Amino acid sequence: MQLTQKEKILLEDQKKHEEMCIKKYREASQKANDPQLKQLFSTFAEQEQQHYQTVEQIINGQVPAMQQGSQSGSQSSQASSKMGKQQRFQGEQQAGLNMSSPTTGLASQEDADLCNDLLMTEKYVSGAYDTTIFECTDSHVRQTLNHIQKEEQQHGEGIFNYMQQNGMYQPS
Repeated sequence: MQLTQKEKILLEDQKKHEEMCIKKYREASQKANDPQLKQLFSTFAEQEQQHYQTVEQIINGQVPAMQQGSQSGSQSSQASSKMGKQQRFQGEQQAGLNMSSPTTGLASQEDADLCNDLLMTEKYVSGAYDTTIFECTDSHVRQTLNHIQKEEQQHGEGIFNYMQQNGMYQPS
């Protein structure tokens, strides 16, 4: 596969974005106070590593087989879905007992700050994928990047759900 100069530039940018996501999620996993949030960030860091490898393959002229991408994507979706169900269950328990999150005060604020930073990061990265997808000439590459973008949006949703359930984000 031959990439245009514009595709190469955009994909190199996406690779840098993925590197930053990996770094941020790993650091956030270490800093988070809530064990559930640590696990969520750790799971997302692993998925971002897969995204990085996929983008690198495309830059090297290989289009990853959608079967493999779909399979790992399906596993990623299942992990995010499982995490979301756990979060909803715990959020419902907390709401029913009218309790705050397991971490309180400063620890909770630190977790909220980590979540806000990563939610903003996911919004940015998803938007950047949108531009890259529109500029790709190969339909298989577009499909692969679309799949990654969908997972980025799932990461944002997972963070949003955690924040909402723990009183850190209240959409009006």
